[in-house]
Amino acid sequence: MPHLLNTNRKGNAMSNCQTHENHNHVHGAGCGHTAIRHNGHVDYLHDGHLHHEHNGHYDEHVLEVNDTNADGCHPVHTCGSHVHGAGCGHEAVPHGDHIDYIVNGRLHHQHGDHCDDHGPVEIVG
Repeated sequence: MPHLLNTNRKGNAMSNCQTHENHNHVHGAGCGHTAIRHNGHVDYLHDGHLHHEHNGHYDEHVLEVNDTNADGCHPVHTCGSHVHGAGCGHEAVPHGDHIDYIVNGRLHHQHGDHCDDHGPVEIVG
């Protein structure tokens, strides 16, 4: 459930966050989850979610669609007959309004009979 966090000196809300409820795992270096740098901080991939520690809880983050991580049809020819999806062996990451899969540091999105390249991700560590 989303809730407002952080206010500036005038008391105006600065950001919204969506909390991942009942999350007992502590993310950090060596925790076993892939760390991704985005928007000036590090998030951790955990079961298809992108988690960011914030004020004693974990927020659910999504990689934004932008010039670096575009949306749309950008076919990749290196996937061959591999089909990205649950259990395909690649980590799922939320990107915009869909799920992409990390392949060699890039976001791949299954699109019908081919795979689209949705840009690079910076994996930390």
